[in-house]
Amino acid sequence: MATVTETKSEGLYEGMFLVDSARFASDTDGVTRAILDILERVGATVVAHRPWLDGKLAYEIQRRRKGTHYLVYFRMPGRGNTELTRECKLSDIVIRHIVINHPQKLFDAMVGALKGTEPAEESESGAGAG
Repeated sequence: MATVTETKSEGLYEGMFLVDSARFASDTDGVTRAILDILERVGATVVAHRPWLDGKLAYEIQRRRKGTHYLVYFRMPGRGNTELTRECKLSDIVIRHIVINHPQKLFDAMVGALKGTEPAEESESGAGAG
């Protein structure tokens, strides 16, 4: 019964984490693990993740002109957002981050696009329509 309550209070989130390009290029697995560890510590369950964009920043941030954006889709209790912000600020890996809450249907579509598959709900309705 407690699990049902915890599941209902969980939000579906898209997180974009900006990291130093040079550090990401030299230690891809280590930087990825650091981001995923932060999410794990705040109680998030990662659904999908990947590097998104690497390139010149619009303006200098913490004396860096280039950055790699790392995209993560995850489930997390709403109270975890404050702790996630704290963890990112304390991290020497994450330069900046942004987290967006999504409704279930959009979350499923975005995860499906990231993984290169259609969401199950759309696949089933498309199969029965013909």
